[in-house]
Amino acid sequence: MPFCEDCAKYWAPAAMAVDGSCPTCGRVLEQPKVQAVARGGERPSLRELAGEDAKAPWHFKLLMVALAVYLGWRLLDLFGIV
Repeated sequence: MPFCEDCAKYWAPAAMAVDGSCPTCGRVLEQPKVQAVARGGERPSLRELAGEDAKAPWHFKLLMVALAVYLGWRLLDLFGIV
């Protein structure tokens, strides 16, 4: 998180201006990772920020499998099969 010494405040990247400057005093704190100005002022998508090789973590996939098994079990229990 960038820190502005003039304002004595930490700023989240989403709260800063597009050019990476402090919204209060205008001092440049960091260079933006993705040039939103070059794209016509639009905000970058999550896929662009994460990169091409971004995948869901293994524990998220495990959670989805566990959820499917649980909901399948509840569905079988609802119809009285189990």
